[in-house]
Amino acid sequence: MSIKISLKTNINYKETRNLVLFCDENFKINDFDKLPIKQNSNEIRKTINMHLSDKKDILLFNVNSTQRLILLKIKNKFSSLDIEKKGAEFFNFIKSNLILNINFFDQNFKNYHKKNANFFYDFIQGIQLKSYEFNKYKTKIDKKNFELNIINKGKFLNFTKNKRFNALIEGTNFTKDLVSEPGNILHPDEYAKRLKQLSKFGLKVVVYDKVKLKKLGMNALLGVGQGSIRGSYLVTIEWKGTSSKSKPISFVGKGVCFDTGGISLKPAKFMEDMTYDMAGSAVVVGLMKSLALRKAKVNAVGVVGLVENMPGGNAQRPGDIVKSYSGKTIEILNTDAEGRLVLADALTFTEKKFQPKFIIDLATLTGAIIVSLGSEYAGLFSNDDKLSNQIFLSGEKVEEKVWRMPLHKNYDKLINSKNADVQNINYVGGAGSTTAAQFLQRFILNKTPWAHLDIAGMAFSKYGGALNSGGATGFGVRLLNQLIEDHYE
Repeated sequence: MSIKISLKTNINYKETRNLVLFCDENFKINDFDKLPIKQNSNEIRKTINMHLSDKKDILLFNVNSTQRLILLKIKNKFSSLDIEKKGAEFFNFIKSNLILNINFFDQNFKNYHKKNANFFYDFIQGIQLKSYEFNKYKTKIDKKNFELNIINKGKFLNFTKNKRFNALIEGTNFTKDLVSEPGNILHPDEYAKRLKQLSKFGLKVVVYDKVKLKKLGMNALLGVGQGSIRGSYLVTIEWKGTSSKSKPISFVGKGVCFDTGGISLKPAKFMEDMTYDMAGSAVVVGLMKSLALRKAKVNAVGVVGLVENMPGGNAQRPGDIVKSYSGKTIEILNTDAEGRLVLADALTFTEKKFQPKFIIDLATLTGAIIVSLGSEYAGLFSNDDKLSNQIFLSGEKVEEKVWRMPLHKNYDKLINSKNADVQNINYVGGAGSTTAAQFLQRFILNKTPWAHLDIAGMAFSKYGGALNSGGATGFGVRLLNQLIEDHYE
């Protein structure tokens, strides 16, 4: 179901089939007498009085034979997140009741804007987030349009020019689109082509292919992709939103477009879900697009490593030893622990080339984090308390929650290799997510503030959540955007 939003200044109230009014917990409607509904105001009041004992948050009833009224209860104290959730709840309601055309009076929610200037934008954002569908490969599509009309008598809304809202939705949905694509379509070659197209938004995009990566010595990343007929790439995406020469903030994403496990082959059951093993990179890409669209006043860089992990005659073997971009050698004990190899080179490259204020990497890195935290929190690992606290609080604001997990030098002994500087898995058992993060930390060479977000349990949902439908969630885009707005613009 697609969403069409329009501002209207001239509308005949008698022609509005479905009228939506916000009210408080006691069904009091702000500025009721000022709304242009005088023809039916008595009928509406009587109808509302009949439902005062109803405990539901959204009520639908007939005012007369031609008009219906939908009441939305809003708590006296609310946050932006509360209103986003209300928008998502409202979308589910109108979808289940097959209501395709609704009408709001902007005067009705004007007082709510006094409490929160983004009240209606937050409400619409909730609708947009919940209504996302990926159906481009279906031959039969439900082409019903949900039309939302804002009767703009007060004219204090300028919805179409709200850059922040539009940018955040576009960036989040772009992330969802990328994660939802099948592996035969969005392989590394295609992914790199799509990233080049982001330059039209003012982003500087540089693509490093196999030849360039080999010259740079990114053998950890290249080793993951060497069993595939597809290319392997590192792509940098830069946004310069300020004229200052201050250090950029940076984001690094794992982009394993499909993960078979390589020679250490995964079980066949659920392997089809490995199309979303590139979700970390998709979050970085969606975030960078959002920053460009809303003209964010920050200097930022995104770095993504794009590979396909396949078995084959040239595939990397368990027992191989590779020299990473950092100069450190890695013993590959399991080719299914590949994401950390991609990130190892990408992290060191980001730190050396851009000398950023901080680095945040995102990856669907371990199944162990799902065992620990399920699908409620992403795992957060960091060498910096300040950055960790900022990420945690930003996540709480947008309900993209993170939980800090431990790092400690004592875990290093679990990944120390007898034959190289480090091995890519812990064969002793236990602490799977922590040892993976501990591995990554070895490739932060200059003590740059760094945080690793293991989003394996958050990037994809079979059942959906409060603010997303089932499938790709886009987890991370809103979280990192909030972090930037709160602390770095």
